[in-house]
Amino acid sequence: MIEYTGVNHLALATGDMDATVRFWRDLLGMRLVAGHGRPGYRQYFFDISARDMLAFFEWPDVEKLPEKDHGVPVAGPFAFDHVAIGVSERDDLWRLKDLLEAAGFWASEVVDHGFILSIYSFDPNNIPIEFSWQVPGVDVRARPAMVDRRPSVVALEGADPVPGVWPEPAIPTPAAARKVYPGEGRGFILQAREDEEEA
Repeated sequence: MIEYTGVNHLALATGDMDATVRFWRDLLGMRLVAGHGRPGYRQYFFDISARDMLAFFEWPDVEKLPEKDHGVPVAGPFAFDHVAIGVSERDDLWRLKDLLEAAGFWASEVVDHGFILSIYSFDPNNIPIEFSWQVPGVDVRARPAMVDRRPSVVALEGADPVPGVWPEPAIPTPAAARKVYPGEGRGFILQAREDEEEA
């Protein structure tokens, strides 16, 4: 079975990278760890944790999202509701609330969801964000819980993957056919090589 290591990065979009950097790096304290671009395009990465990043594309015609409250149902085509970022200390929720409000951003009160405590806000692009602290002793990863009174039929099969639902590959890609194609950001490799040579 594949072992996942976390969310490598969640890619969002902005029309104003400077305001986005000011919010995520300078207000929230997430390091800006990588950036690349060319005229009409940028992509910058912010460090959330040792394994997780948040990335933003900047495209010239991107407009702010219309404000939509977290978790409020919508109709029509829709795929994304909000980003939830974990914090290590309970007091971090109030620290973030104070920081956001001091900077002129709305922040909710702390909300108790049973297994997490959360606050909600919006970034400068109106992207809905949540900050959550794990309640001690209520670890749904260690002890999955289903409290939905009318769970979906498939969810009733349990927390673990069900083997045999999807077909296995008939012919795995042979080693000789495993090619890697160049993409955006190849400059990071050149920069790493230059750094090695200078060291």
